[in-house]
Amino acid sequence: MQTIFCKSETKTNLMRAFAGECQSRQRYYQAALIAQQQEQIVLERMFRFTAEQEERHAKQFFELLSDCAGDKIEIAGSYPASVFSDIGDLLKASADEEYHESKEVYPEFAAKAREEGFADIAAKFEMIAKIEESHQRRFEYYYSLWNKDMLQRSDSTDETWMCLNCGHIYKGSEPPNECPVCGAKRGYFIRKNEAPFTDANMYK
Repeated sequence: MQTIFCKSETKTNLMRAFAGECQSRQRYYQAALIAQQQEQIVLERMFRFTAEQEERHAKQFFELLSDCAGDKIEIAGSYPASVFSDIGDLLKASADEEYHESKEVYPEFAAKAREEGFADIAAKFEMIAKIEESHQRRFEYYYSLWNKDMLQRSDSTDETWMCLNCGHIYKGSEPPNECPVCGAKRGYFIRKNEAPFTDANMYK
């Protein structure tokens, strides 16, 4: 028999998930500001992009609580204090936190929701867990580049770079210190295959 939703552990887990996604969004926004201050614009945009996705996850979890509108939901939880100024530390901590969320927290919440008879909510937890796993891989990828000092360097002289400020395309093992078109600094350059909306073949 299905558990009454407003008396369920799933209701509490949804609020925990909502709170967690809200703090993730703010944590990545703060990381974006640090990257911006250090003129690492590629990483700033990546953190902001991820923060916006976390905000959408929070919205999904919050809307699933609509049947308990007006209730006071008490939750207890622990949240990471990734208060770093070092970009590498921020990237590694973010990857670790996404692993915890995708492999431990949301699978546990999904199992409880299914046990209590809320298959649709269980599916939502599982789908968002997969997204968080993609966030983990994203952070690990950029941490690896950063740690090897390869964010704006390549072993290939045929690497293609794009300026995120104006769209200028440059080929070489590393981008110029300043964009020859708009003057944006080196931190604006991203590998072309990592940049959004750049492959003209996809529109054919």
